[in-house]
Amino acid sequence: MHDERTRIEERVQRAHDQRIKPAIYAATMPLEVEAWQAPGEPVSFEEAAAARYEPFAMNTPWGPPWGTTWFRMRGQVPAEWAGRRVETVIDLGFVGDWPGNQAEALVHLVDGRPLKAVNPLNQYVPVANPAVGGEQIDYLVEAASNPDILKDNFSRTTPMGDKLTAGSAPLYTFQRADLAILDEEVFHLDLDLQVLRGLMVHLPDHEPRRHEILHALDRAMDALDLDDVAGTAAAVREVLAPVLARPAHASAHTVSGVGHAHIDSAWLWPIRETKRKTSRTFSNVTALADEYDDFIFACSQAQQYEWVRDNYPHVWARIQESVKKGQWAPVGGMWVEADGNLPGGEAMARQLIHGKRFFIEHFGIETKGVWLPDSFGYTAAYPQLAKLAGNEWFLTQKISWNQTNKFPHHTFWWEGIDGTRIYTHFPPVDTYNARFSGEEMDRAVRNYSEKGGGTRSLAPFGWGDGGGGPTREIMERARRLADLEGSPKVVIEHPDDFFAQARAEYPDAPVWVGELYLELHRATYTSQARTKQGNRRSEHKLREAELWATTAALHAPGYAYPYEKLDRLWKTVLLHQFHDILPGSSIAWVHREAEAEYARVAEELEALTAEAVAALGAGSTRVFNTSPYDRSEVVRTSAGTPAFVEVPANGSAPLADARPAQPVTVSGRVLDNGLVRVTVAEDGTLESVLDLRAGREVLASAGNLLRLHTDLPNYWDAWDIDSHYKNRYTDLLEATAIEVVSEDPLEGAIRVTRSFGKGSKITQTISVRADSPRIDFATEIDWHEAEKILKAAFPVDVRAAHSSAEIQFGHVQRPTHTNTTWESARFEVSGHRWVHLAEPGYGVAVLNDSTYGHDVSRTVREDGGTTTTVRLSLVRAPRIPDPEADQGKHRFTYSLLPGASIDETVAEGYSLNLPLRVADAAGAPEPVVSVEGQGVTVEAVKLADDASGDVVVRLYESGGGRAQGVLRTGFPLAGAQVTDLLERPLEDAAVEDGGVRVSLRPFQVLTLRLRRG
Repeated sequence: MHDERTRIEERVQRAHDQRIKPAIYAATMPLEVEAWQAPGEPVSFEEAAAARYEPFAMNTPWGPPWGTTWFRMRGQVPAEWAGRRVETVIDLGFVGDWPGNQAEALVHLVDGRPLKAVNPLNQYVPVANPAVGGEQIDYLVEAASNPDILKDNFSRTTPMGDKLTAGSAPLYTFQRADLAILDEEVFHLDLDLQVLRGLMVHLPDHEPRRHEILHALDRAMDALDLDDVAGTAAAVREVLAPVLARPAHASAHTVSGVGHAHIDSAWLWPIRETKRKTSRTFSNVTALADEYDDFIFACSQAQQYEWVRDNYPHVWARIQESVKKGQWAPVGGMWVEADGNLPGGEAMARQLIHGKRFFIEHFGIETKGVWLPDSFGYTAAYPQLAKLAGNEWFLTQKISWNQTNKFPHHTFWWEGIDGTRIYTHFPPVDTYNARFSGEEMDRAVRNYSEKGGGTRSLAPFGWGDGGGGPTREIMERARRLADLEGSPKVVIEHPDDFFAQARAEYPDAPVWVGELYLELHRATYTSQARTKQGNRRSEHKLREAELWATTAALHAPGYAYPYEKLDRLWKTVLLHQFHDILPGSSIAWVHREAEAEYARVAEELEALTAEAVAALGAGSTRVFNTSPYDRSEVVRTSAGTPAFVEVPANGSAPLADARPAQPVTVSGRVLDNGLVRVTVAEDGTLESVLDLRAGREVLASAGNLLRLHTDLPNYWDAWDIDSHYKNRYTDLLEATAIEVVSEDPLEGAIRVTRSFGKGSKITQTISVRADSPRIDFATEIDWHEAEKILKAAFPVDVRAAHSSAEIQFGHVQRPTHTNTTWESARFEVSGHRWVHLAEPGYGVAVLNDSTYGHDVSRTVREDGGTTTTVRLSLVRAPRIPDPEADQGKHRFTYSLLPGASIDETVAEGYSLNLPLRVADAAGAPEPVVSVEGQGVTVEAVKLADDASGDVVVRLYESGGGRAQGVLRTGFPLAGAQVTDLLERPLEDAAVEDGGVRVSLRPFQVLTLRLRRG
């Protein structure tokens, strides 16, 4: 037989694209269209319905950037269309085929009920099937003219990322608004051809099945009358029926498909637009569920459900009905799909608490898994937190984006830092926006690494990132692939069902221990520093407000614990931990609003804390310590003078009890407090740090070396830092001023000022306080660089085999060498409040109050000693998608802590991030809780969410070893229970002598519910 593959394939493609696809709609008739441009921000349906509309013609430009245009569309179904399937087809002037980053619209009936959305791949609105002649059409269409931020494929900056800079010129040209007859036979022929062509071209040349399909397609084209596609479509389908009926092989891989619409809660659009995106996508999904009984849709992010509930009650009711029918599956159990590295431990717990509780409350469903397909790496604390929230499985896809190493598993047990394991799956289809194309089905099978152990994988299907969701075309492809020779078998099912079957057939899946590090998007630990700082500050202020509100509720008659306010503020912070907000990868509008929200959160939390402290009564000045550790520390009084005080953990002490301390001396550029002696060099770096207790020099070379690197990644500016950034840099060694700014016996300080680059300026106040080895670098930066990254280096004379970086409820160790590609790929890593370097007998820590990104390297000096260098990533200057990212002023503090153990580092990390509070208060209530025993760290103290008055305490083992201790209470204790994260009892806790005895394994998190006597 002659090889005619090319001829046949080209024949089929042309006939499909140029004849069959255009014939899907058999007849069309234009609607009458009028328009009204809403002024400013989006308006309610009621306001739009009352507006005055003007006639609007097709091919007319419309839509300023970030604007809203309402269209009124009217028409009547012709009598001769009776009995046919009639739809409205709307093309707003779509660009490309991605629904999420351009014009979108929601179609309403005139009574305000949303019908369905339209986007590039979902342009129809059902009218009737079968139609009745004379039926009236009357729609109000809310169209959003969102700019295409990806227009230049992230190759140029754009002003379109903020309504303040985007201009007002129309972006789109309206193309059509028609009534149309859907020719169902041609529609299905189109899908038959799509599936068979996709399967055929991805089968190997030697497979007979490929050639059977090829020649069946050739015969089908012979049956097609190019001048009468509609009249011959049925005959063409008859020719194709036998090849579509061939069943899959018995050993064929099974793809479990579940509908999905990844909706970024903000990214290339602001939060206000995401609220509308949810209504559009969820309208489409519920409409599709009405059409396809076998359709199941998985949807995460409780925040988005709440937006729909509050703003689109009709859509919310449809969601509730779909959940009842089993077609809508709430998943994920998190408030939003948060970043997987940056949220603090308690915040990550609250993501799970608030998310799961929302689904239980509103649907009676407890989600079983963590659904997090698109975050930028995943902390090793996740398995424990997920299990403590009642989850059984974890899903992501993003690790397939690794630049260097291919992750070895798709189905596996993931083990966290405490030893907890959770069953985990990475879809080998390598997308969370699957469409059941031939290419995707081929990739799912080829890529699947568990062959011989497992036989199934998951495929989330539907358009996403900016929403859109599944379409009827995708559902039709899934139906054809349910049992088709040459293809994996596709079954639409709930993710819980997939995980149950996968675990049943493959219970002894391999184990991956530790973090899931994404070898890409490493700059998300640093970009948009003010957003990250707002998150860190908010997390600690929430801790502070909850602790003192609990104290006041226990000891101040008449004080009412602010449940609603704290709940609302937590949810605001959780929202902004979304994986394109907190990482700094959104447009300017998003980060501008985030900074304003964090300022409002801080103000309100400050007021709540002050109110709680004031409720304790007035009378004397006291110092309040929100840290879980006792502190002996210098504090500034209201008059600005320093005092040295000792304050118990989670408690307070009178300022009048301030005691003397060994004084700090300042001599030239030398600060000395008897514990450390710090010498500032003429260039403003640290020339020497002597640990006087250990009698050793801490630094191997200049410390606090500020280095400015060129930072132009190959792609994804705000997301990526590529390893070549290290090759070009400038050390900032010219100090414009060095001056002593404090010679107080309790605090000595030297200020170093530098100017550099394009008008940037750094002012650092280097301070040493009495009775503390900690050296602080209070930093102010006026930043005006572009495509640069600024790092601060501390090369220490320590031979550290690994670094330890704080993560949620513990820390993770990473090798300091680069023996393998896995280690080499970790050239930029994340951490929270501290990084610790140690050799046997001696350690040094670098602390911070708002920095996450850092790198650690090691080299051997000519004298045989080893230099281990930790460098903090302070600020970047990416220009895409926000051309002004990080420009302007920044204020933060980082610190060097010589001679520190892990336990001391943990305590100082809390101290730096939770400054002592000086306030007027009368009483001296006992701390709500205190701990006897080392290594047991209290992370949260609050009243129970059910308003029962019980006290909830979350604590963990923080050193990486075993810990035993007793939790004492500052109130009569009637009983205690161990609970899950949602404060549901698991078992009774051992109460002895008025306290709760705790025994923790390394990094174990424990939640206790304490009943008051």
